[in-house]
Amino acid sequence: MTAASWALQQAVFAVLSVSGAVRDIADERVFDAVPRGAAFPYIVVGEGGEADASTATEKGREHTLEIHVWSRAGGHKEAKLAADYSRESDGETYRAVLRFRAVTEPTA
Repeated sequence: MTAASWALQQAVFAVLSVSGAVRDIADERVFDAVPRGAAFPYIVVGEGGEADASTATEKGREHTLEIHVWSRAGGHKEAKLAADYSRESDGETYRAVLRFRAVTEPTA
């Protein structure tokens, strides 16, 4: 993980933590690591990746990042408010996944 990748994750986490739309779904429950017994619904800054995105003339890194919304509200409604959604194998937990891509360039 590069410094740019970590800075991007911190920025995404900071924006999610103060977003009114996020608070409407999960109040202040935005996590990097979910604490044991966390109340539903909650949002997790999830998996990501990083790859070279350099061109012939410019250096760059491509970053991918997933944000997961976990819910136990009856039905899909809460998850549908967020993104792509699915029911987990326990039959009562729903998960929505948002996928993002960002390209960064080194600073001079």
